[in-house]
Amino acid sequence: MPTSSNNIAIVQARYGSTRLPGKIFKEIVNKPMLWHVINRLSDSKLIDKIVIATTTNEEDDLTENFCIENDIEYYRGSSENVLERYFESAKKFNADIIIRITSDCPLIDPDIIDEMLNIFSNEGKVDYLSNVQERTFPRGLDTEIFSFQALEKAFLNSSKKFEQEHVTPFIYSHPELFTIKNHKCMQDYSFHRWTVDTEEDFQLIAKIYNHLYNPEKNFLLDDILKLFDKYPELIKINEGIKQKSLSE
Repeated sequence: MPTSSNNIAIVQARYGSTRLPGKIFKEIVNKPMLWHVINRLSDSKLIDKIVIATTTNEEDDLTENFCIENDIEYYRGSSENVLERYFESAKKFNADIIIRITSDCPLIDPDIIDEMLNIFSNEGKVDYLSNVQERTFPRGLDTEIFSFQALEKAFLNSSKKFEQEHVTPFIYSHPELFTIKNHKCMQDYSFHRWTVDTEEDFQLIAKIYNHLYNPEKNFLLDDILKLFDKYPELIKINEGIKQKSLSE
Protein backbone atom coordinates (compact mmCIF):
# COMPACT_ATOMS: atom_id res chain seq x y z
CA MET A 1 0.00 0.00 0.00
CA PRO A 2 1.59 3.29 -1.04
CA THR A 3 2.30 5.41 1.99
CA SER A 4 1.08 8.50 0.15
CA SER A 5 -2.55 7.36 0.06
CA ASN A 6 -4.78 8.52 2.89
CA ASN A 7 -7.36 5.77 3.41
CA ILE A 8 -10.38 7.16 5.24
CA ALA A 9 -13.29 4.97 6.33
CA ILE A 10 -16.40 7.15 6.36
CA VAL A 11 -19.32 5.67 8.28
CA GLN A 12 -22.69 7.24 7.53
CA ALA A 13 -24.70 7.27 10.74
CA ARG A 14 -27.86 9.01 11.86
CA TYR A 15 -30.20 8.58 14.77
CA GLY A 16 -33.31 8.63 12.61
CA SER A 17 -34.40 5.42 10.90
CA THR A 18 -37.75 4.72 9.29
CA ARG A 19 -37.95 1.08 10.37
CA LEU A 20 -35.92 1.06 13.60
CA PRO A 21 -35.45 4.56 15.08
CA GLY A 22 -32.37 5.02 17.25
CA LYS A 23 -30.91 1.71 16.11
CA ILE A 24 -27.31 2.97 16.09
CA PHE A 25 -27.49 3.28 19.88
CA LYS A 26 -29.31 0.02 20.58
CA GLU A 27 -27.02 -1.99 22.82
CA ILE A 28 -25.34 -5.27 21.94
CA VAL A 29 -23.33 -6.83 24.78
CA ASN A 30 -23.62 -3.53 26.66
CA LYS A 31 -22.21 -1.36 23.88
CA PRO A 32 -24.05 0.75 21.27
CA MET A 33 -24.26 -0.85 17.85
CA LEU A 34 -22.31 2.08 16.38
CA TRP A 35 -19.48 1.40 18.84
CA HIS A 36 -19.16 -2.14 17.48
CA VAL A 37 -18.95 -0.87 13.89
CA ILE A 38 -16.10 1.46 14.85
CA ASN A 39 -14.39 -1.17 16.99
CA ARG A 40 -14.33 -3.64 14.12
CA LEU A 41 -13.08 -1.05 11.64
CA SER A 42 -10.28 -0.25 14.07
CA ASP A 43 -8.89 -3.74 13.44
CA SER A 44 -8.11 -2.85 9.83
CA LYS A 45 -4.39 -2.58 9.18
CA LEU A 46 -4.83 -0.32 6.16
CA ILE A 47 -7.43 2.25 7.25
CA ASP A 48 -5.68 5.46 8.32
CA LYS A 49 -8.65 7.21 9.90
CA ILE A 50 -12.28 6.51 10.76
CA VAL A 51 -14.82 9.31 10.39
CA ILE A 52 -18.50 9.30 11.28
CA ALA A 53 -20.57 11.34 8.82
CA THR A 54 -23.79 12.32 10.56
CA THR A 55 -26.49 14.93 10.04
CA THR A 56 -27.16 18.44 11.26
CA ASN A 57 -30.53 17.29 12.62
CA GLU A 58 -30.98 18.10 16.31
CA GLU A 59 -31.40 14.41 17.17
CA ASP A 60 -27.86 13.80 15.91
CA ASP A 61 -26.46 15.91 18.71
CA LEU A 62 -26.48 12.46 20.35
CA THR A 63 -24.29 11.13 17.56
CA GLU A 64 -21.90 14.04 17.89
CA ASN A 65 -21.70 13.48 21.66
CA PHE A 66 -20.96 9.79 21.05
CA CYS A 67 -18.08 10.77 18.75
CA ILE A 68 -16.66 13.23 21.26
CA GLU A 69 -16.91 10.77 24.15
CA ASN A 70 -15.20 8.04 22.12
CA ASP A 71 -12.57 10.27 20.49
CA ILE A 72 -13.88 9.63 16.97
CA GLU A 73 -13.55 12.16 14.15
CA TYR A 74 -16.87 13.30 12.71
CA TYR A 75 -18.56 15.59 10.23
CA ARG A 76 -22.14 16.88 10.31
CA GLY A 77 -23.93 17.62 7.05
CA SER A 78 -27.09 17.17 5.02
CA SER A 79 -29.54 14.51 6.17
CA GLU A 80 -30.94 13.99 2.65
CA ASN A 81 -27.93 14.56 0.41
CA VAL A 82 -25.62 11.87 1.77
CA LEU A 83 -23.37 12.20 -1.27
CA GLU A 84 -22.66 15.79 -0.29
CA ARG A 85 -22.04 14.64 3.29
CA TYR A 86 -19.47 12.13 2.03
CA PHE A 87 -17.79 14.64 -0.25
CA GLU A 88 -17.47 17.27 2.48
CA SER A 89 -16.25 14.66 4.99
CA ALA A 90 -13.63 13.37 2.55
CA LYS A 91 -12.51 16.92 1.74
CA LYS A 92 -12.28 17.90 5.42
CA PHE A 93 -10.04 14.93 6.25
CA ASN A 94 -7.99 14.98 3.01
CA ALA A 95 -9.03 11.51 1.88
CA ASP A 96 -7.34 9.97 -1.15
CA ILE A 97 -9.27 6.71 -0.88
CA ILE A 98 -12.69 6.45 0.76
CA ILE A 99 -14.05 3.27 2.32
CA ARG A 100 -17.81 3.66 2.54
CA ILE A 101 -19.43 1.83 5.45
CA THR A 102 -22.96 2.16 6.82
CA SER A 103 -23.76 2.15 10.53
CA ASP A 104 -26.28 -0.70 10.23
CA CYS A 105 -23.49 -3.24 9.62
CA PRO A 106 -22.19 -4.29 13.08
CA LEU A 107 -20.55 -7.42 11.63
CA ILE A 108 -18.42 -5.49 9.13
CA ASP A 109 -15.23 -7.46 8.53
CA PRO A 110 -11.85 -5.65 8.71
CA ASP A 111 -10.04 -8.49 6.93
CA ILE A 112 -12.34 -8.21 3.92
CA ILE A 113 -11.81 -4.44 3.88
CA ASP A 114 -8.01 -4.88 3.91
CA GLU A 115 -8.19 -7.49 1.17
CA MET A 116 -10.22 -5.06 -0.94
CA LEU A 117 -7.92 -2.12 -0.19
CA ASN A 118 -4.97 -4.18 -1.42
CA ILE A 119 -6.83 -4.98 -4.63
CA PHE A 120 -7.84 -1.34 -5.07
CA SER A 121 -4.26 -0.13 -4.72
CA ASN A 122 -2.37 -2.91 -6.50
CA GLU A 123 -4.45 -3.83 -9.56
CA GLY A 124 -3.76 -0.79 -11.70
CA LYS A 125 -6.23 2.04 -12.05
CA VAL A 126 -9.48 1.34 -10.21
CA ASP A 127 -11.99 4.09 -9.45
CA TYR A 128 -14.58 2.00 -7.62
CA LEU A 129 -14.38 -1.43 -6.00
CA SER A 130 -17.23 -3.03 -4.08
CA ASN A 131 -18.57 -6.37 -2.93
CA VAL A 132 -22.19 -5.36 -3.52
CA GLN A 133 -22.64 -5.02 -7.28
CA GLU A 134 -22.73 -8.78 -7.68
CA ARG A 135 -23.57 -10.04 -4.21
CA THR A 136 -21.73 -13.08 -2.90
CA PHE A 137 -20.90 -11.90 0.63
CA PRO A 138 -23.59 -11.82 3.33
CA ARG A 139 -25.60 -8.60 3.28
CA GLY A 140 -24.10 -6.59 6.12
CA LEU A 141 -20.46 -6.97 5.09
CA ASP A 142 -21.05 -4.30 2.44
CA THR A 143 -17.88 -2.43 1.52
CA GLU A 144 -17.41 0.18 -1.19
CA ILE A 145 -14.01 1.73 -1.95
CA PHE A 146 -13.51 4.64 -4.31
CA SER A 147 -11.07 7.43 -5.07
CA PHE A 148 -11.63 11.02 -4.03
CA GLN A 149 -11.61 11.94 -7.72
CA ALA A 150 -14.51 9.55 -8.38
CA LEU A 151 -16.42 10.90 -5.39
CA GLU A 152 -15.86 14.48 -6.53
CA LYS A 153 -17.03 13.69 -10.05
CA ALA A 154 -20.17 12.03 -8.64
CA PHE A 155 -20.81 14.99 -6.36
CA LEU A 156 -20.50 17.52 -9.18
CA ASN A 157 -22.62 15.56 -11.67
CA SER A 158 -25.33 13.78 -9.66
CA SER A 159 -28.74 15.37 -10.07
CA LYS A 160 -31.15 12.59 -9.15
CA LYS A 161 -32.35 12.31 -5.56
CA PHE A 162 -31.52 8.59 -5.26
CA GLU A 163 -27.96 9.30 -6.48
CA GLN A 164 -27.53 11.87 -3.73
CA GLU A 165 -29.17 9.71 -1.07
CA HIS A 166 -27.24 6.51 -1.83
CA VAL A 167 -23.83 8.09 -2.60
CA THR A 168 -22.43 5.75 -5.27
CA PRO A 169 -25.13 5.10 -7.95
CA PHE A 170 -23.68 7.75 -10.26
CA ILE A 171 -20.31 6.01 -10.14
CA TYR A 172 -21.39 2.43 -10.76
CA SER A 173 -24.02 3.49 -13.32
CA HIS A 174 -21.36 5.09 -15.54
CA PRO A 175 -18.78 2.43 -16.46
CA GLU A 176 -17.79 4.64 -19.39
CA LEU A 177 -16.52 7.24 -16.90
CA PHE A 178 -15.09 5.02 -14.16
CA THR A 179 -13.06 1.83 -13.87
CA ILE A 180 -15.29 -0.44 -11.80
CA LYS A 181 -14.48 -3.79 -10.20
CA ASN A 182 -16.43 -6.22 -8.03
CA HIS A 183 -14.91 -8.34 -5.26
CA LYS A 184 -16.42 -11.81 -4.94
CA CYS A 185 -16.43 -14.29 -2.09
CA MET A 186 -15.09 -17.81 -2.68
CA GLN A 187 -18.64 -19.10 -2.15
CA ASP A 188 -22.05 -17.46 -2.47
CA TYR A 189 -23.29 -16.46 0.98
CA SER A 190 -25.55 -13.65 -0.22
CA PHE A 191 -28.62 -15.39 1.25
CA HIS A 192 -27.42 -14.38 4.73
CA ARG A 193 -28.81 -11.10 6.07
CA TRP A 194 -26.52 -9.56 8.70
CA THR A 195 -27.56 -5.92 8.44
CA VAL A 196 -29.89 -4.15 10.88
CA ASP A 197 -33.03 -2.53 9.51
CA THR A 198 -35.66 -4.17 11.73
CA GLU A 199 -36.10 -5.59 15.21
CA GLU A 200 -35.75 -9.12 13.79
CA ASP A 201 -32.41 -8.17 12.24
CA PHE A 202 -31.28 -6.74 15.57
CA GLN A 203 -32.28 -9.89 17.46
CA LEU A 204 -30.18 -12.02 15.09
CA ILE A 205 -27.12 -9.78 15.47
CA ALA A 206 -27.53 -9.77 19.26
CA LYS A 207 -27.60 -13.59 19.31
CA ILE A 208 -24.48 -13.77 17.13
CA TYR A 209 -22.66 -11.42 19.50
CA ASN A 210 -23.86 -13.34 22.55
CA HIS A 211 -22.28 -16.48 21.11
CA LEU A 212 -19.06 -15.06 19.67
CA TYR A 213 -18.13 -11.73 21.25
CA ASN A 214 -14.68 -11.56 22.79
CA PRO A 215 -13.49 -8.10 23.90
CA GLU A 216 -9.90 -9.14 23.16
CA LYS A 217 -10.42 -10.32 19.58
CA ASN A 218 -13.09 -9.61 16.99
CA PHE A 219 -14.82 -12.56 15.34
CA LEU A 220 -14.90 -12.64 11.54
CA LEU A 221 -16.83 -14.11 8.62
CA ASP A 222 -15.63 -17.70 9.08
CA ASP A 223 -16.50 -17.64 12.78
CA ILE A 224 -20.07 -16.55 12.03
CA LEU A 225 -20.49 -19.15 9.28
CA LYS A 226 -19.35 -21.88 11.70
CA LEU A 227 -21.92 -20.62 14.21
CA PHE A 228 -24.66 -20.94 11.58
CA ASP A 229 -23.48 -24.47 10.80
CA LYS A 230 -23.85 -25.30 14.48
CA TYR A 231 -27.17 -23.46 14.92
CA PRO A 232 -28.86 -23.42 11.50
CA GLU A 233 -32.10 -22.18 13.06
CA LEU A 234 -30.51 -18.73 13.48
CA ILE A 235 -31.21 -17.91 9.85
CA LYS A 236 -34.96 -18.13 10.50
CA ILE A 237 -34.92 -15.13 12.85
CA ASN A 238 -34.91 -12.58 10.03
CA GLU A 239 -35.38 -14.63 6.87
CA GLY A 240 -38.70 -12.92 6.11
CA ILE A 241 -37.27 -9.40 6.06
CA LYS A 242 -37.26 -7.71 2.66
CA GLN A 243 -34.43 -5.36 1.76
CA LYS A 244 -35.67 -1.93 0.75
CA SER A 245 -34.92 -0.90 -2.83
CA LEU A 246 -32.95 2.27 -3.60
CA SER A 247 -36.17 4.04 -4.57
CA GLU A 248 -37.93 3.29 -1.26
